[in-house]
Amino acid sequence: MPEPEYLQLMLVGYLITIAVETTVLVVVLSRRHTLRVRVFAGVWLTACTYPVVWLVLPPLFTADQRWLYLLVAETFAPFAECAIFWLAFIRPLAPERRATLLDFATITLANLCSFGLGEVLAATGLWG
Repeated sequence: MPEPEYLQLMLVGYLITIAVETTVLVVVLSRRHTLRVRVFAGVWLTACTYPVVWLVLPPLFTADQRWLYLLVAETFAPFAECAIFWLAFIRPLAPERRATLLDFATITLANLCSFGLGEVLAATGLWG
């Protein structure tokens, strides 16, 4: 069972993550998605993948395997979020290849932005 401090850090990280990723999704997702869908996706997609990244994956790696953990976690999150988004919001729509590619690229960009901010905060001593 994770320590309460770790869970508190996870909650703060989740709130920062959804703030960053929701902003990216609201601004960049294809215009076929309503503002409501964009905002919901910013919160929900992260809620689906964040526990895996914070609770499931870390015990699988040693401290000196941080690079491998990051590779797995930062590949898993956007891939899973794209799949979830496709199932929930794209599959029911008429096929639009260009819009779908933009949506997937946007989800990946959102993940990279939140990861990058986390790395900057960690490097400056403002995080963890």
